[in-house]
Amino acid sequence: MQIEFLYLLIASVFIIAVLYSAVGHAGASGYIAVMSLLSLAPNEIKPTALTLNILVGSIAAWQFYKAGHFSWALFWPFAILAVPFAFIGGVINLPAHLFKTILGAVLLYSAFRFFVQSKQAAQTHSPPMWAALVSGAVIGLLSGLTGTGGAIFLTPLILFNGWAEPKRAAAVSALFVLLNSAAGLAGFMTSNTALPNYIAPLLIAAALGGTIGSYMGSRRVQPATIKKLLAVVLLIAGLKLIFT
Repeated sequence: MQIEFLYLLIASVFIIAVLYSAVGHAGASGYIAVMSLLSLAPNEIKPTALTLNILVGSIAAWQFYKAGHFSWALFWPFAILAVPFAFIGGVINLPAHLFKTILGAVLLYSAFRFFVQSKQAAQTHSPPMWAALVSGAVIGLLSGLTGTGGAIFLTPLILFNGWAEPKRAAAVSALFVLLNSAAGLAGFMTSNTALPNYIAPLLIAAALGGTIGSYMGSRRVQPATIKKLLAVVLLIAGLKLIFT
């Protein structure tokens, strides 16, 4: 990779980690968007995004947990099937053209959900067990296939259905991302053993960004404006992947 592109990628990872971790996400869809725009190979994008996700997801999960927002009762029905399905998705290596199409659709869907996300429901209620199990399995498989952690689907799903308030949804999504990303990376490593040689500076940038963003998001910053800004990035990257 050219040094100018590496510097751009490092700065982008830092900014994305700050913004995403503020809403309980680890940033995979943002990392994927930037790496795709830089024309990196799919077999580099997927493990890099998952590795960064594990790091930022760990930091965000801890910060939101310390702030008192995590709910085990809400978390486990989504996670119990998501993790094995994320492993299965990580094992599968899609052809490049199919990978780009699916990935572009994922990013466009994420952008749409961020644009139209409604305000918090007046009252919240627990999700039906069957809905949580099925949703977790589907999101887990998709996260493993595309190298995302699944929070871009889980958080809007929880909020739109009134299953939790935003801070609790963010806390649950952070741990969900961590486990799914670890399972997806483990599945990927069964047939691919090497990470890109430029991963170290990206991890440092992600750690710094994730610490700042998750601290602010779990205690101070409201996520609505951040989600709108992220939607613009995802929209541009998704359209580029699908139509080029």
